[in-house]
Parts: sequence; structure tokens; C-alpha cells
Amino acid sequence: MGKYAEFYKRSIEQRDDFWAEQSALIDWQTPPQKICDFSKPPFANWFVGGKTNLCHNAVDRHAAKRPNDRALVYISTETNEEKSYTFAELKSEVMRAAAIMKSLGVGRGDRVLIYMPMIAEATFAILACARIGAIHSVVFGGFASGSLATRIDDAKPKLIVSSDAGMRAGRAVPYKHLLDEACKLAQFPPEKVLMIDRGLDKGWPKVAGRDVDYAELRAKHMNADVPCEWMESTEPSYILYTSGTTGKPKGVQRDTGGYAVALAASMKHIFQGGEGETMFSTSDIGWVVGHSYIIYGPLIAGMATIMYEGTPIRPDPGIWWQLVEKYKVNVMFSAPTAVRVLKKSDNSWLHKYDLSSLKHLFLAGEPLDQPTHEWIMGELKLPVIDNYWQTETGWPILSTVRGVEDTKIKFGTPSFPVYGYDLRIFREDGTVCDANEKGIVGIVPPLPPGCLSTIWGDDDRFVSTYFSLFKEPQVYSSFDWGIKDDEGYHFILGRTDDVINVAGHRLGTREIEEAVQGHAAVAEVAVVGVSDQLKGQEPVAFAVVKDPARIATPELRAALEAEIKKVVDGNLGAIARPKRVHFVTGLPKTRSGKMLRRSIQALAEGRDAGDLTTIDDPSTLEQIKAALAG
Repeated sequence: MGKYAEFYKRSIEQRDDFWAEQSALIDWQTPPQKICDFSKPPFANWFVGGKTNLCHNAVDRHAAKRPNDRALVYISTETNEEKSYTFAELKSEVMRAAAIMKSLGVGRGDRVLIYMPMIAEATFAILACARIGAIHSVVFGGFASGSLATRIDDAKPKLIVSSDAGMRAGRAVPYKHLLDEACKLAQFPPEKVLMIDRGLDKGWPKVAGRDVDYAELRAKHMNADVPCEWMESTEPSYILYTSGTTGKPKGVQRDTGGYAVALAASMKHIFQGGEGETMFSTSDIGWVVGHSYIIYGPLIAGMATIMYEGTPIRPDPGIWWQLVEKYKVNVMFSAPTAVRVLKKSDNSWLHKYDLSSLKHLFLAGEPLDQPTHEWIMGELKLPVIDNYWQTETGWPILSTVRGVEDTKIKFGTPSFPVYGYDLRIFREDGTVCDANEKGIVGIVPPLPPGCLSTIWGDDDRFVSTYFSLFKEPQVYSSFDWGIKDDEGYHFILGRTDDVINVAGHRLGTREIEEAVQGHAAVAEVAVVGVSDQLKGQEPVAFAVVKDPARIATPELRAALEAEIKKVVDGNLGAIARPKRVHFVTGLPKTRSGKMLRRSIQALAEGRDAGDLTTIDDPSTLEQIKAALAG
């Protein structure tokens, strides 16, 4: 048995001893009295009786030891701003934000909704909530008013922190009018709205008696000294609404102590980042990666974290690597989608800067296909580590854990179950699959520390949504198909609700995408199931090619489409052959890189594409429509 296999086995079979050791990675004001209370399955309470504070662990303890070390680097290539904060400076700014919140009546257990662009003040607001025991709920900046209103009504925030506008690809994205409309639509609008004015949206309307100015209040609290509120480990730290929800939003509720321990352990064992180093995660605070690996994780580990407002190709496709060189980034975390964007640019941008500080690149958010994995690892000459997880879990479920053992990286797979996750591949009757047999990725509870403790305000929904896959055994459903190979490496094949049923054959969209991507001309692809009267559904592909010359004429397009279909036939059989392969120059995604497959499917079936406020580039939808129109 390898070193990691032993480590993993102990985390499952000697759960309490294992997590008691990991709990020493954070500071406790009162040590836990019980490691895991699993007396009411599937609810797990971690580090019961312990008291701690996320802000103390992320900021104060490092400010005490290393006040002048860099903690936060804010960079906007949209507004050409760049500013660094030491741990001492970060602590001061967080205390000012905390004092502002307290002056507006916010206290322990109150909710604060944060509707913000990627600016330093967003970090201050998040950490200030943690400092005073308020529960933050970050909503992706620019989210539509109706969607924002449902989240306001679910969280019932006492305060909203926002800004006049964000910036994306050189364009201002005004927020205030969306926020005002959401507050009109909501049944439970907040008492106060704290506004950061960036000067990007001139003349935004101020609501008298409700809206207050951040800069004015900050000036009154420059010397604020706000102590950390010591929280019970099991008290909620934040609510994060899962993307793509319909009807009543689903608020993932995270605890305090379990989350702190899980992140501290992941920084040590998975991401291998330590004090004095720098981490650059290219996500957004509106998504879970932003919470775990822009804000809390790196800071808990004593690292500097980079908060970036911008795209991977503005001002040029070398910008990320330029920042790696400038700030001597040690750990980088991005999305496969971003790598595919870079793959379409000249490779020379990857070799223009000194990347010697970089230990490894982590990718998550979408399944990482083998060609993309192989390409980026070959170009960087560094370990590129795929990892798989969810908003619900808060940290990786599958990954190589190279802080324990330097296991082989296999292309196109997020590798092994992470310690603490009793993960198995299940058949639909609840029995466990054999090697190389496709099934549903499930986790036998208790879920490890850091995972959702419930759905905000709805314990019944928590159980019915995540633990009703089988009557027996009780299993957390990931809603993803997966396979484990003979060496124990796991492959994610797509959502169980992204299954295409073609004439009785069940096909995962991910499998077909992998096959299409096997054609050398294809840079990126999305496959959706489209209704068909004869077969139930037919797969339809939307592909981005590396060289536009390959599709310059209708004859060339037809020839390439035929070639791609032949590749799919060879890999999966004719049953998986796409009915059509449409060629586009870009695919619709959220800013965090999540492909909007349901919107593509809706357009392909002549339906409304739904709420698209999180889309990165609206023109990609017009391309889909044009392609479908012929």
C-alpha cells in the first residue's frame, strides 16, 4: 500500500483521530470537546464545543507574527490599478469594515449580502463579517435583479455591501440599478446598503435613508479596534447559493470550525502552499473557489493571495504569466476553460516570463480533457493537477494529494478520492461498481469537515436533495457519472442530469465531448442532448476550431464535420455520433468558466435560454443562434 493510500485509509477508518490531528493546523480559543457528532445522520457536526474565528486564523495570527509580510494583492487590468496590503494593513482595513458594519447595526448571526466586483473592499467585507460573527452571502456581481431578489428574500440580510459597477473586457457593468430593482422586488429588503463608489457609473441614484457611503464611514473609523467574535465551530460562517437553481434558491450553509480545518489541511496536503508564499486563483468571489482559494484558504495558510479583476487575454494573453513572474507566484489555480482560451493564442506567451517560482497549476470547474491537460503540462513543464469538487463540498473531492505522496499524474483524470471522503461509484440499485464500470459518484456520510452542513433554512431539502439517491444505503449524491480504472484513478463523465437517452442508450455529454475533442482541429466543444421524435434525444455538438481556415467555406465546414463524426464513431460508436456539428468562435460560459449547456440546449430546442446574467460574453449566444439558423 502506498503512502497516500495509507493516509486515506486512516482518514476513513480512524476518522476522529485523523481530524483531531488536522485541527491543530488552526488556532482555537476553546479546543473541541468532540471531533465528530454524527448522531443524527446525515447531519454531521464537526469539532463540537470548539470556539474559533475564521478572520483570526486568516489575518490576526499572521499579523501578530509577520505584520509586514504581503497578504493581499489587488490587481485590475480593467482600471489599471495595483495595490498590495501587508497582514497588518489588511487587519486594519478589515477592522474598519467591521466597525462600519457594527455602526449599521450588524451583529453576530445577522446576514450581510455582498454584491461586489473583484476589488479589495470585497475582501475586507467578507473578512469583516467573519470577524464579527455575521453570516455573509456573496452573490456574483451583475446578477439579474429577479435572481438577486430571491436570494435577498432567502437570506434576509440586514445589510447589503455593493459598488456602483464592475468592469469586464473594457466595459463598465453597472450594479446599482440592478440592486435597486432587486430591493423593490424583494419582500425582505435590507435596512441599509453600503456603497463603494468606484467612479465607473456616474450619477448612480442614492436612496435616502438607506444608502450609505463606504469612504465617508471609513474615514470615521480609521483607528477602529474590533476584536474577533469567538464562534462555536458549528455556527454558520456563510451562505452560498448554487448556480443554475430554479424557483427557490438553494443556499449552501457552511460551518466555521470544520471549514477552517478543511482549508488549512487542503493548503498543506493538496495545494502545498505555506507562509510567505503567494497563491493566484483566477476565479471570482461569487463562486466557491473564490471563497475557499482566493479569500480564506491562502490567508489561513499565511500566504499572500492575488485578487484579479480582468480576463486571461487583456491586455494580452501573457498577463497571468507576467503576474506570476512579478509576484513570484508559487501556487496557481484556474479553470480548464481558461486554459482552452489560452490554447487558442500564440504559445510564445507562455514562455515570455520567468515562471521558476511556480510549483504547480491546479485546474477545476469543468472536466479537464486529456488534450488540454497534455498541452498545458507540456508547455509549462510543471505538474498540472486536475481536481474535482462542488459548491457543496467547499474543497476538493478528487485530486492527487502530492503533499503526502508524489503520485503519477494521469491526463484527463482528477485522480483519487481526497482524504476524508468515503467515495464510491454506485450502480443505480445502490451496489458498488466494479473497476471500469460507469456509475454515480457518491459519498458515504458523514461528509468530511468543510462540506455543507445543511441548506440554509431547510434541513428537509438538504436530506431530500442530497441523500435520497437510494433508500439503502444513505449516500450523498454528487449528481455526476464517474468511472474508476484499474489503478484507482477516477474519471468524471458529466452530470447524471446531462445524460442523453438516444434510442434507449444512455450517453453522457462529457463522453461525447471527449471524443469530439480527439479531432486535432478542435479547440473546445460543448455537446447537448436535443429532443428527437424518433430517438428521444440526439447529441448536437458546438465546436470551436483552432484554425478558422478549416471552416472558411461551406465545403470545408461539411468536410470537417464529417471527419469529426468519424472520430466519434471510432471512439464511441455510431450511436454517439452527433446529429450535427455546428462551428462557432466561442461558447457561452459564466465568468467562472462554467459552460452554459442548458442554455445551449434550450436554444437548440427553440426554447428561452433562461437567466443569462452571469454570462461572460453575450455574443456567444448569438453565434449559437446563427449556427442553428444555418
